Amino acid sequence: MKRDVVPVQIRGILPANSGCAIFIGNAQKVFVIQVEHNMGAIINMFIQETAKERPLTHDLIASILKGFGITVERVVITELRGTTYYARLILQQQNELGRKIVEVDARPSDCLALAACQKRPVYVTASLFEQVEDMSEWLERINQGGAEPE
Repeated sequence: MKRDVVPVQIRGILPANSGCAIFIGNAQKVFVIQVEHNMGAIINMFIQETAKERPLTHDLIASILKGFGITVERVVITELRGTTYYARLILQQQNELGRKIVEVDARPSDCLALAACQKRPVYVTASLFEQVEDMSEWLERINQGGAEPE
């Protein structure tokens, strides 16, 4: 992937009637990706480093990757088509034969869960970052326990 990217972090998670709003951004801008309730809870568990009685699916995936010597290098949220975001999971395998990088198409929610689980960086393509609506004021109001911005 030879695109310019912008580093971002998960800035907040807000349960909503139809799922969870994942606020993603940096000091410049924050935008929202809507995910299912359970994905929001899973991502939050990884961020909070909540102990789990049994491995979750993303823990299992991480264990399988580790078993094959594969690491999650980064996640890139690439584009928005209609109301659907797209993302790429960038994996690396290095062994005695050399280094191999593989990009996998995946839902942003799964990418964010794996990135949170593995403590790996998240990026957004610069073109997408320019396109999305800035929700920084909304997040600030929510964090302050206030009303919706005007």
